[in-house]
Amino acid sequence: MYKILGIPQSRTFRVLWMLEEIDENYDHIPLKPHSSEVKKFNKSGKVPILFDDEEILTDSSAIISYLGDKHGKLCFPRGSVERARQDAMVFRLIDEVDMLLWSAARHSFILPEERRVNAIKPSLKWEFERNIDRIMDEKKSKFLMGEEFTLPDIILAHCGSWAKSAKFPSENNSFTDYVNLCYNRPAVKRLIQSVA
Repeated sequence: MYKILGIPQSRTFRVLWMLEEIDENYDHIPLKPHSSEVKKFNKSGKVPILFDDEEILTDSSAIISYLGDKHGKLCFPRGSVERARQDAMVFRLIDEVDMLLWSAARHSFILPEERRVNAIKPSLKWEFERNIDRIMDEKKSKFLMGEEFTLPDIILAHCGSWAKSAKFPSENNSFTDYVNLCYNRPAVKRLIQSVA
């Protein structure tokens, strides 16, 4: 059984969502980032942390990719052109969406107060909206990689939820509909109910 450390109000949610989607058993320990228990396994203090027997993995995108490959679910086969496109989408989402939300969070409550730059937030919000518009314009199917839900959808939908709570308003109705579609999946509904 997998063990996951991290509060669900973090990127840990993505790993829990992935495990629900692929129907794998897990034990979730909702530890806060930078807690002494977390730092035993990840010196940076960041969550999530996944235990697979004796192996310890960090970084939500790396973990969900690992789980997808290991179980052959929600991802394309390694070495395929489709997989290269999937990986490109994951890297793009981290660069163009997740990173902007993370930067805003850092300048809101993570960095020491004297290091925060509040003036950066409007620029981050503008860039976020521009990037979401592009991604939605390019999306020609139900989900990011086609008609089937894949792990990049977990990342982008989670970012959509994060953006809403971070007051990153999106006027893109296609994005709102897409996030709602993803969050209406049975796996994420089960997860939300279990962590509420």
